[in-house]
Amino acid sequence: MAQSAPGKHFRKGITLMELFKLFPDDATAEQWFIENRWPDGLRCAHCEGDNVAAQGNHPQMPFHCRDCRKFFSVKTNSFMHSSKVGYQKWIVAVYLITTSLKGVSSMKLHRDIGVTQKTAWHMLHRIREAWNIGSEVYEGEVEVDESYFGGKEGNKHASKKLNAGRGTVGKTAVVGMKNRDTNQVQAEVIERTDKATLQGFVVENTTPDTTVYTDEAAAYSGLPREHQAVGHGTGEYVREQAHTNGLESFWAMMKRGYTGTYHQMSPKHLHRYVNEFEGRHNMRPQDTIDQMGSVARQAAGKQLRYKDLIKG
Repeated sequence: MAQSAPGKHFRKGITLMELFKLFPDDATAEQWFIENRWPDGLRCAHCEGDNVAAQGNHPQMPFHCRDCRKFFSVKTNSFMHSSKVGYQKWIVAVYLITTSLKGVSSMKLHRDIGVTQKTAWHMLHRIREAWNIGSEVYEGEVEVDESYFGGKEGNKHASKKLNAGRGTVGKTAVVGMKNRDTNQVQAEVIERTDKATLQGFVVENTTPDTTVYTDEAAAYSGLPREHQAVGHGTGEYVREQAHTNGLESFWAMMKRGYTGTYHQMSPKHLHRYVNEFEGRHNMRPQDTIDQMGSVARQAAGKQLRYKDLIKG
């Protein structure tokens, strides 16, 4: 009897050795970013015009737009904007965060590619911006659930304890939705888990004929969709097609990343980590080089300055 291969065996991966053969230097890495950002031909990174010319005598800004008269590179107005980090190191960073299911820490990245931890931290948040692509309207059958992220009250320093109870106290709520037909997931950080917020999320991101499966939370009562709920509080987790197991699997992966890789996701930056795990989940069926290409193609317009990252 034939044994099925583990995981998504149909995907074509890339080993580290193959990665460095594909991108042995900054020049080959730069050309790859150019081809993925502008697959239909070079365009201006400022005005999107196609009347551009190569300027071989300008190492940082190799292209010039004859329309808006500005110089630019493939880094311009992307998540690499104004970065002094070489293209090969950016390729490795994209590869690592794309292929590491539980994420990659800034400490590991700084050791792997030879940049400071501060630079690595900034790079990772910049790449996460590429997965900030907005919401999609789902149809068919979807699962909806919330989860909470943050440190346990009992583990906090006395000065940081809220002294307001246990459970979800001091944690940040995230609501998510999984499309059973496409296996796609979308999630967002929310300030509260009341009826208006949760039902608003469902209505905004589903068509009227969608069937929604949730747990027994009172906030979903009266949902203006065909709705079935399972009673987690009474030990019911599956009733025929009614369950949220697919979305629970997504939360489990994100929490393993929280506990085992990042150890902390501050409320200030939690939405970026949500984008990371959502984006990585949604592109998992693709080959590794295509996953990396998707990140590169979504890089335009996603610049994130360090002073904006740490502001507030």
